Amino acid sequence: MHQTFDAALGINLLHANQDGADHNRKHFDEWGIICLNVMSSPGAGKTALLEKTLAALTDELKIAVIEGDMTTRLDAERLEQYGVPVIAINTGRSCHLDSKMVAGGLHQLVADYDPTEFDLVLVENVGNLVCPAEFEIGEHAKVALLSVTEGEDKPLKYPIMFQEADCLLITKTDLAPYLEVDLDRIAANVRQMNPDVTIIPVSAKTGEGLDVWFNWVRLQLLGLPQFRVKHKFFDSVSA
Repeated sequence: MHQTFDAALGINLLHANQDGADHNRKHFDEWGIICLNVMSSPGAGKTALLEKTLAALTDELKIAVIEGDMTTRLDAERLEQYGVPVIAINTGRSCHLDSKMVAGGLHQLVADYDPTEFDLVLVENVGNLVCPAEFEIGEHAKVALLSVTEGEDKPLKYPIMFQEADCLLITKTDLAPYLEVDLDRIAANVRQMNPDVTIIPVSAKTGEGLDVWFNWVRLQLLGLPQFRVKHKFFDSVSA
């Protein structure tokens, strides 16, 4: 059966994007950096989560942020207050970051800093529950957020994000008592899409689950041999 023009164009775009993603990941690996792609619908709490992450981990890790938004630098300005490099990328009408955009952010990072000094790059993708999951950017892991305010059915209605996620954070759990929402049902629906995903309920307001999230991040770092070479201390910690 012949593909439609639109289908063939989509496959070609994803193939070209994957080539760029592989190139980005090669750089991350050479520099000993772990890259996490943080994705969710608008308002699920990505920026709040990154604020808590930067506040907790900047004393032990050298972190940079690539901040994607369709317009404005509002979220970038929130994260700059934590004293880390924040590279803002405005995507215009595009509903996601792609590997070429992230490559541009990396070029800016290299122009201003020695990339081998960094341990972790956090990419806050554009708020969208579908498109960001389809476009690799060179990340080592995908982190998806789903807030309790979005309802229990979203993993079933928008499966791609949850199928692709390595870690799923159920956010704003402090609001659960005020909503007709069942956290166990959310988790069960997620597991239908992705049985192996790590699920962490969190609240940026109360701090619930954040230590579990921070430890998950640390484990991703330990999985990169180049990072362990840079930080012999972590080998002794993990032994």
